[in-house]
Amino acid sequence: MSRVAVVTGGNKGIGFAIAKGLCRKFDGVVYLTARDEARGLAAVEHLKKEGLKPKFHQLDVTDDSSVNTFKKYLSDTYGGLDVLVNNAAIAFKNDATDPFSIQASETVKVNYFSLVRVSEALFPLLRPHARVVNLSSSAGHLSRIPGAELKARFANPDLTQDELDQIMREFIEAAKTNSHQESGWANSAYSASKVAVSALSRIQQKQFDKDAREDLVVNAVHPGYVDTDMTSHKGTLTPQRGAQAPIYLALLPKNTDIKGKYIWHDNTIIDWVNDPLPTPY
Repeated sequence: MSRVAVVTGGNKGIGFAIAKGLCRKFDGVVYLTARDEARGLAAVEHLKKEGLKPKFHQLDVTDDSSVNTFKKYLSDTYGGLDVLVNNAAIAFKNDATDPFSIQASETVKVNYFSLVRVSEALFPLLRPHARVVNLSSSAGHLSRIPGAELKARFANPDLTQDELDQIMREFIEAAKTNSHQESGWANSAYSASKVAVSALSRIQQKQFDKDAREDLVVNAVHPGYVDTDMTSHKGTLTPQRGAQAPIYLALLPKNTDIKGKYIWHDNTIIDWVNDPLPTPY
């Protein structure tokens, strides 16, 4: 049975560059997935013109039905999964006029709870030695949480996914009353969501360490400040350069020691709890 890699949100930006790089380096089938079928198919055709052979499947990470349909397809067609890159995410622009409460609920829904949805659906398909890469951000470093008590909750080595889910629901509720900063949060929904992704990756690795399947690995990664739609093309790195560390993590060799870590865009391991935030981003 073919080895299989999946990239969520793969039709543009870093996701597209990751899919492209995996097509060149991964010894199996690469699925570029996207919410919008037309855009996803167009991205696949673009790569085919470069001599690459990606496959496409529609995947809306916010929709249970879409995620379960994709899970069934992978299970029926391949019987398993070897690489999952959780890339799909959103970010409101700095000049967005949406109330912060809306920005908070939508951003956390997509960037955190939808990543949880995809993980819970597809993790049962992971084969031994599978690699999971969760796209975080420099905004996802623990130092982005100003409140000491809140920071300690995130840093707790015994934090569970249920507890983390609850913390993120508390953020959404606090945003509704504009009391999130009093509660220890920064005034950034995107940062809150990505801190959660980084914390989740640590929790998921602890779960993998107890799994009967050998050598399951998950890491969180900051891809760098990349020139994409999300950064309004203000990023200094190319999408190809932004894909470097995610691809590196997707292709980690068997029995690696790099697991449950927070990885910088140059492939270095950053202590998410204790290290200062590296600069430049």
